[in-house]
Amino acid sequence: TESSHMHSADDLNYRRGYEWWLMVEAKKRSPDIKLHGLPWTFPGWVGSGSGSPYQNFTLTTEYVVKWLEGAKAVYGLEIDYIGIWNERSCNAAYVIALRKAMDKAGFRKTIIVADDHNEHQRLWICDKMAKSKDLADAVGVIGTHYADDFKDNSVCHSLNKPLWSSEESSSYDDENGAACWA
Repeated sequence: TESSHMHSADDLNYRRGYEWWLMVEAKKRSPDIKLHGLPWTFPGWVGSGSGSPYQNFTLTTEYVVKWLEGAKAVYGLEIDYIGIWNERSCNAAYVIALRKAMDKAGFRKTIIVADDHNEHQRLWICDKMAKSKDLADAVGVIGTHYADDFKDNSVCHSLNKPLWSSEESSSYDDENGAACWA
């Protein structure tokens, strides 16, 4: 993971970490490569000390939008996709608020991938999107970990959105496991 661009609400530093350099170098070598950001954690101040970034949508959306702004302004990088929170619960109201904040800041082309979860909530987002037009409009790609572990993805497929296995591995540690990647 990358060192935060904001250690506090009034701290902006887009020179921390190596991933900015990595994205710039990737674009130099392959200009058509797609860039996808995914928060793995949030600084404590984002959740107003609660441990949850959903405690205050304004702080959390500003944190993510500032990252997108830094990528563009400092490095000339357009981020194609942005995730919600790796392997953590997803909050539908936050996803909608993030989409609105990104649109307002000029990031209409950045596609939200939701919800990058595993365990028992893997396809929760599909059920929620089927019942909420606002949420369905906010999410561009359904991202789940180990999508092939589910026998019934019919709700997700009915939404007519790409279904990505945003994390995957071989089920077996032998020559049979290679078939998962083929």
